[in-house]
Amino acid sequence: METEKGDDATSASVASLLPLASLSQQPYVSELLSFTLDRLHKEPELLRVDAERIQRQMQEVAVGNYRAFIAAADALLAIREEVSSIDKHLDSMITEIPKLTSGCTEFIESAEEILEKRKMNQMLLANHSTLLDLLEIPQLMDTCVRNGNYDEALDLEAYVCKLSTLHPKLPIIQALAAEVKQTTQSLLSQLLQKLRSNIQLPECLRIIGYLRRIGVFSEYEMRLQFLRCREAWLTGILEDLDQKNAYEYLKGMINCHRMHLFDVVNQYRAIFADDTSGSEENYDGGLLFSWAMHQITAHLKTLKVILPKITEGVSLSNILDQCMYCAMGLGWVGLDFRGLLPPLFEEAVLKLFSKNMSTAVENFQLVLDSHRWVPLPAVGYPAHSVGEESQEDVTPPSYLMEHPPLAVFINGVSAAMNELRPCAPLSLKHVLAEELIKGLQAVSDSLLRYSTTRMLRENESGLFLSLCRAFIEVAHPHCATCFGRCYPGGAALIMDAKSLYDGLGRLLTHSPSRELPKPVNDADGKTITENGDLPVVENGVNPAAEETEGTNEDEKEQPLQTEEKREE
Repeated sequence: METEKGDDATSASVASLLPLASLSQQPYVSELLSFTLDRLHKEPELLRVDAERIQRQMQEVAVGNYRAFIAAADALLAIREEVSSIDKHLDSMITEIPKLTSGCTEFIESAEEILEKRKMNQMLLANHSTLLDLLEIPQLMDTCVRNGNYDEALDLEAYVCKLSTLHPKLPIIQALAAEVKQTTQSLLSQLLQKLRSNIQLPECLRIIGYLRRIGVFSEYEMRLQFLRCREAWLTGILEDLDQKNAYEYLKGMINCHRMHLFDVVNQYRAIFADDTSGSEENYDGGLLFSWAMHQITAHLKTLKVILPKITEGVSLSNILDQCMYCAMGLGWVGLDFRGLLPPLFEEAVLKLFSKNMSTAVENFQLVLDSHRWVPLPAVGYPAHSVGEESQEDVTPPSYLMEHPPLAVFINGVSAAMNELRPCAPLSLKHVLAEELIKGLQAVSDSLLRYSTTRMLRENESGLFLSLCRAFIEVAHPHCATCFGRCYPGGAALIMDAKSLYDGLGRLLTHSPSRELPKPVNDADGKTITENGDLPVVENGVNPAAEETEGTNEDEKEQPLQTEEKREE
């Protein structure tokens, strides 16, 4: 132990003496210090010998392993090149590291987004059936509307509205609400179309209930829509009628208004309860009254336009009866318009009678202008007793057939009276009497004009004067009698107009007596003229008047009775 301590001390002293010696050389230095002087003198030679030996060994090793040295040198060169290349790549890598960092950041963000989407997809998959039900709501609602399941459709609409209120920011919910809104419009159109069809009160109540659930219209707008739709339905019925036949069209229109207008008013009153206690919501402001007055006004306008197209008195009478019945029925709902009908029918009757009288006068003028004044064979009929026929007959005298112009005129007057009798307004008594007198005046003027514009031979003049006398003494009284059967006391109005044939009376008075036909007796014992004309009136007395008075009355009754039966 002491020796080791002594060696350490020596080494420390040597290190202090040779401060330049490295740690690897210190053992050798310590060994040199332990040598003797002679050994120290030999030490250089020994070192030289060792150096030579080592040199030789190194040469031997180099010669023996030159390939390894060459390879090591090559490897060293390659390593240096590779190290320099690595250094360059490391520099480029250092420059690319920020990009890698940003790329990694982006990747992390995209990965997070993908993760969120994955979570959403998982949630979607978990709620797939619920979402599918929601997306099928518009199609399901449309199917309900098409099949008439309005309650279910409105329930779906209310559910979607609730979802839209709860989730106002979800696009899918808003898109769903938009589709449902379109289907609701289709539902609204279908409900309004049903109001334009022939439906009864229960169906109307259901439809109005649906409209109130939709909530598109206010109370006043709903009332207005109801009346508009029902009016469109009534208009459609009227458009389907045959407008070419005036009588059938008016019959259909009156029946339509009598039945359906009454139903519409009752439906309105049953559905919309008018409350005038101060609530504006339940008060229509006279809407129903205005609509009903519009319908009645349109009804009366149509009557005013189409009534003149009816050319038969029986048809006018039937239309009047139906109008009265319709107005009486509508009176139960406050729409009695019977007081507005007389002016319309009076105008139609006046136009019809005036037209028939004008036709009679025109036909008389045509036949008179083309008449050939030749004697016609006498026309006679067996006389009948008063008891055999009705006393109210107005059969035209048969001997008027010997004067074709007068026969044509009397036929026209009879046709006018036949059309007048079924519908003869009392207020037109004097007006129609004036029309008849006007027609008789036109015939009288036509005869006077004919006598002044035509040159007649002696025998033709006699026949013409016979026709004039027949007009005064037979045609005029017969027309008065016919008018008296239509209006009590009407015959007096016609007979009082004696001034209309003053010109013919003067013509007959100034005519030579030889031009007048002479009376003869026919085979039946009746007194007639040579040409079949009326007997000559002498001193204001007709010789055959007393004999034929009863017979003529019987002959006037039968055709009118037949005509009445035909009209019935």
